[in-house]
Amino acid sequence: MAKVRVKSKQFIYETRLKWKGGREGLLTSGDNKPPIEVSVPPEFKGRSGLWTPEALLVASVNICVMTTFLYYAEKKIELLSYESSARGILERVEDKFMFSTIEVKPQILVASKDDVEKAQGLLELSEKNCFISNSLKSRVILKTEIRVDS
Repeated sequence: MAKVRVKSKQFIYETRLKWKGGREGLLTSGDNKPPIEVSVPPEFKGRSGLWTPEALLVASVNICVMTTFLYYAEKKIELLSYESSARGILERVEDKFMFSTIEVKPQILVASKDDVEKAQGLLELSEKNCFISNSLKSRVILKTEIRVDS
């Protein structure tokens, strides 16, 4: 099993959030990323069309699964495309709201039949080693479709 080799055992990521009024804010990071307007979701009386913490959490899992897979897939398979969707289920559990399940659906296109089994194994590694998923109480489920280019 491949392991990520890094010198540091700790990494620090920081964001800043400034309230804009109502239930909205502006999320920034110090390393030149574009700012993101955020709000609570419309179902909690927020403005529609803005990113919410709920969507960003689900997106974080989706992105982490992909980037972890890409790390493992590099030089091991001929990857032609990767697309995925993700869905989080927010529900009341033990008298508080939490994401009980986050489902990620990768759709992967590889060059040969030999790459299908390899890609499946790499996805299993990705599921096990996605540090965002590992940081959550939520159950993360991968529902994968791997196809060979015709």
